[in-house]
Amino acid sequence: MTTPLALWLDPEATLSPEHSHALQVSGWAVLPETTLDNLLNHAPDAAIVVLHLTLDISRLRAVQQILQDAGLSTPVVCRVDRHELDLAVEATQAGALTVLAAQDVRTASWQRLQNQINPTAPRTMPHLVRNVVFVDPASQHLLALAQKVAQADVTALLVGPTGSGKEVLARVLHGTSGRAQGPFVALNCAAMPENLIEDMLFGHEKGAFTGAHREQKGLFEQAQGGTLFLDEIGEMPMHLQSKLLRVLQERQLTRLGGQSVIQLNVRIVAATNKDLKKAITDREFREDLYYRIATFRMRLLPLAERPGDIIPLAMQCLLHQDKRPWQLHPQAQKQLLQYPWPGNVRELENVMRRAMVLCTDHVVTPAHLMFDDWLTPSAVPLVASWGAALADELDAAASLAHRQQLMAAAKDNMDLQEQDNTEKTGNLPTDLLSAARMNEHQVIMATLASTPSKTEAAKRLGISPRTLRYKIAQLREHGLGMASAAY
Repeated sequence: MTTPLALWLDPEATLSPEHSHALQVSGWAVLPETTLDNLLNHAPDAAIVVLHLTLDISRLRAVQQILQDAGLSTPVVCRVDRHELDLAVEATQAGALTVLAAQDVRTASWQRLQNQINPTAPRTMPHLVRNVVFVDPASQHLLALAQKVAQADVTALLVGPTGSGKEVLARVLHGTSGRAQGPFVALNCAAMPENLIEDMLFGHEKGAFTGAHREQKGLFEQAQGGTLFLDEIGEMPMHLQSKLLRVLQERQLTRLGGQSVIQLNVRIVAATNKDLKKAITDREFREDLYYRIATFRMRLLPLAERPGDIIPLAMQCLLHQDKRPWQLHPQAQKQLLQYPWPGNVRELENVMRRAMVLCTDHVVTPAHLMFDDWLTPSAVPLVASWGAALADELDAAASLAHRQQLMAAAKDNMDLQEQDNTEKTGNLPTDLLSAARMNEHQVIMATLASTPSKTEAAKRLGISPRTLRYKIAQLREHGLGMASAAY
């Protein structure tokens, strides 16, 4: 049997020879690590994480969060000094597997851990699940439900707003089911012309119609042994709904222009952002098809209603695009949590990609966050709060009254530019270039207002005084008088 691995985390001291000997005699391999930086490099192979706690349980929560975000269920054993009884109780309540005295070097203590866990049992979720974010309690409940539904091999209907992650959940249903080794085939029913959907779903024989020079397997056949995901099924034409219903009932189909019957072994997962009950009332969707696809109905919440997912999703996006370490400034995290996310996860991904374009030091601050409705009237409170956070970041010693004056003037200037753009184009400037320019102007104005000279402002901005003079001239051209007023 493989020797179980204990990952030893101690921020204050290295692994003592006494503890190392006690673990090894008890049948444990031990890997000493003093920081959390490399935790995920070893945690997938560890049977337990042994953590030394001091002062409070914040470090335990940090370790649990890292493991949870990675989809790992590795138990954490806490070591606490003998006199810290309250801390030991808190650690137990926070989910530690057990709490041991930090001075305990008895082999019996570590041997007992062998009876509390099964070191040979898998401690990780499937690879697919490890790569998606289910941190918020509502999301964790949905994940647990999805894994149960996956084992039942029933048809599922996923309901949720656009961009909320319906296809991600569909892939979880597939990846955690007995069909995981089979194909996952997806079709967006709203993205295809009506006359092509039938051919794509059911396929055709050679010569079935003009241009059919060879036989073509449809998506049902391509998904044999796996899962067929029908996204935006509420947009499927009524005459195709009838044919789809028959295929689902009989579990067989006939290609266009063909006569032979093809037996199907396919699981159907459908998704929609429409109210299908209302569509049934409006005679836009078949009621019998609804009950056929909604054997198990699962609802995805908008991103704003599962705030625990926002920061992990943002970090996932940063790390997915660039494997180098990234950080989210606390004020940037606050900004992300305050935003209503009308575009859900898809909008969050766009915001983080823009931040990566603007950020040069791998630390995302409020200055790098540009939202899709950045310059719309509804975003004014958000702009104001962002500006206040930015002023704090640039100069913590700046007076509150001065920052308020700065933001009031900035807001007035933004309103004027917004009005001007509306008069010229009839639309608000929402493209990335316009938003980036406005963001740059806000940073420059805030820096000028919080520094004693242009030379110091240029130094803080990381540009030359000559470049700063050019930028100030641009501000004046755009009617932003803050720069000239400050100097």
